[in-house]
Amino acid sequence: MTDSGYFHPLIVAQQAGQAHPSRPVAVRDRELAQAREAAQEFEAVFLSQMLEHMFAGVSTDGPFGGGQAESTYRSLMLTEYGRVIARAGGVGIADQVMAEILKLQEIH
Repeated sequence: MTDSGYFHPLIVAQQAGQAHPSRPVAVRDRELAQAREAAQEFEAVFLSQMLEHMFAGVSTDGPFGGGQAESTYRSLMLTEYGRVIARAGGVGIADQVMAEILKLQEIH
């Protein structure tokens, strides 16, 4: 699931169809879903920030370009681009973040 070679026991157990010995299946599934959602949202925010820097150099001059409204709508558009890219698989940041979230949950 991650490129780092780290596989969390909950993920391995889920893929093998086994229940985690110390947690009910419903709790484990909910924790995995929440970790995945948080990691995907983190990746979406990261990607939208990267896209904002990329689009900063794009000129909006012309008869129908520029102005305050364009900068507002461009920001909304780039936020949605980040979400769409992250939902489509992203660039792999979500997998790493999810692994770290699960590692931290294991410690506490």
